[in-house]
Amino acid sequence: MSGLIILILFFIVLMALASSIRIVPQAYAYVVERLGAYQGSWAVGVHFKLPFIDKVAKKVVLKEQVVDFAPQPVITKDNVTMQIDTVVFFQITDPKLFAYGVENPIMAIENLTATTLRNIIGEMELDQTLTSREVINTKMRSSLDIATDPWGIKVNRVELKNIIPPAAIRDAMEKQMKAERERREAILRAEGEKKSTILVAEGRKESAILEAEAEKQSAILRAEAQKEKMIREAEGEAAAILKVQQATADGLRFIKEAGADEAVLRLKSLEAFEKAADGNATKIIIPSEIQSLAGLVASVKEIAAK
Repeated sequence: MSGLIILILFFIVLMALASSIRIVPQAYAYVVERLGAYQGSWAVGVHFKLPFIDKVAKKVVLKEQVVDFAPQPVITKDNVTMQIDTVVFFQITDPKLFAYGVENPIMAIENLTATTLRNIIGEMELDQTLTSREVINTKMRSSLDIATDPWGIKVNRVELKNIIPPAAIRDAMEKQMKAERERREAILRAEGEKKSTILVAEGRKESAILEAEAEKQSAILRAEAQKEKMIREAEGEAAAILKVQQATADGLRFIKEAGADEAVLRLKSLEAFEKAADGNATKIIIPSEIQSLAGLVASVKEIAAK
């Protein structure tokens, strides 16, 4: 019986020792209380607590967290009511302050976000609100970071997820955007037609220039061909005249070298006259020398006949 009691006591002691060992994972921190009072914050690693005296009061996540809050009604400076929902990125930097600073940190951040957003939007008009998201985000982050610092929370970033104006304003904005799109489309269409017209005109101009250049080259080639033809014909005529003159000069030289007397020369003149007489002339003037020579020839023919 005593052995059983000892075994039970040993088992109880073993369980108590096992429950006294705690392992804190990465990106977590444990807030430990001793007899209800804050004892310390455990970081990553193995830790031991006193059985029945120490307890882990809160497990704190040290990673960056994201909270998406529901749309909040806000009123602009020009009295336009709109709905805006925000996204807050925050991180716990002090586990003790987070555990004991505020009862419900997430709800506190949500209410603080709504209040800060109303204050910022209340100083801006509708058009400025729609075009100043970055300015609103920066102001929101700065205000929330200062307000949540006593809670051990650091606000890293605030983003306006949606800005929802009233239905009438949304319709007007859509009509304005539609008109703007149509205007841009008309401008682009006109630009395209203008460029097309310019390209067609440039093409016609280039074609006319090419045709004129081709006609010019053709005229130059025709003129050069005609010039070459006339040069060839002139060279042919000059060569023919030169050959005739050369032949005449050669004939005279041969006659001179043969020692022909004046009678022979007169006979040659007679032959030339005979050829001239074969023409179509109706009146021929006969030189006196040829007339004397003709009489001489007639006398020689009579003597020869006798």
